[in-house]
Amino acid sequence: MSLSIDLADALLVFGIFLLGGLVKGIAGFGLPTISLGLLALTRSLPEAMPLVLVPTIAANIWQALAGGALRPALRRLWGFLLAAAIGTLAAAGMLSRTDARILAGLLGVVLVASAAVALFGPHWPVPSPRKERWLSPVMGGLSGILAGLTGSFMVPAAPWLSALRLPPDVFVQGFGLGAVVATVCLSVALAGQGLLPPELGLGSVAALAPAFLGMAIGRRLRQGMPEARFRQVVQVLLLVLGLYLALRNLG
Repeated sequence: MSLSIDLADALLVFGIFLLGGLVKGIAGFGLPTISLGLLALTRSLPEAMPLVLVPTIAANIWQALAGGALRPALRRLWGFLLAAAIGTLAAAGMLSRTDARILAGLLGVVLVASAAVALFGPHWPVPSPRKERWLSPVMGGLSGILAGLTGSFMVPAAPWLSALRLPPDVFVQGFGLGAVVATVCLSVALAGQGLLPPELGLGSVAALAPAFLGMAIGRRLRQGMPEARFRQVVQVLLLVLGLYLALRNLG
């Protein structure tokens, strides 16, 4: 009986990461967010977080290093990245002392906020250089805190970087850098609290295969699909998933 349950769970996890990779391959985002949201339907968030670590780090290292904008991204966003690291470490240190249902509900709220901003939110005004100097660390810190508590680095990181009107390569590599920094810090915090057992670490390594398979398929599908419409569909699904998680765990 246990073997069949384990096999069923393994197939479920495979399908979740395949879907998350597929979305990232087509839309350029969504692997950790979608994977965490779906994993949180069947397990606690502190158990789901370790499973997404290796695929998220690997995918975003590739995203951060691809292209020729690494130095400009670091030069422009070093304060944002440093604050994101500090915020993630500080918030993730509370995981072992926080109710898992509250964490899952908070993830639902983050998913709703992220999708609502993408679907309905107005474009943020471009901040002046003076405002950017102090707002960038604030936004990085807030993004890190939410990443440390939920595993998702989407809010407010993505809207903030979009508001800076960065060149496309700088935006893509800057967001990838932020996701890598937050996920590495989350890994350190989870390990320090004993929340990264070997079996979940091995499961995260195994999740690389379906995640990258999905990304490869997604990149092929992207060539014949209107990307803007697909992004809208993904955001609607994230909105529904977030509402369900929030209502189920905080209602």
